[in-house]
Amino acid sequence: MWQWNLIKSIKSPQQRLAWLVAIAADALQIIGFPIFVEGGASPADAILDVAVAAVLTKLLGWHWAFLPSLAAELIPGVDLFPTWTAAVFFVTRQHEVRSTEPEILPPGPAPAPRP
Repeated sequence: MWQWNLIKSIKSPQQRLAWLVAIAADALQIIGFPIFVEGGASPADAILDVAVAAVLTKLLGWHWAFLPSLAAELIPGVDLFPTWTAAVFFVTRQHEVRSTEPEILPPGPAPAPRP
């Protein structure tokens, strides 16, 4: 049930597309393991990782979480862990927590001051 709530919480089209790109890249690296097993030494792996990093940065903006993901993808065998999906999860959850929208209070008397 929590998966459905997670999907419903993604309101921005850019965030939805970023999730799709990250999941697709991680799935491709896991399913195509023989092609990407060499890590950074594989041209296919390097091209895919740089492209995914560029697309995610374009969609979500620069975030430091993309750097460890890119570095981890260059290490042989670490491609089996969905690092791009984890990075997108971290970035999109952080975005929700630090909302810049002000809290709108209902009309009425002012609330009591906080201690």
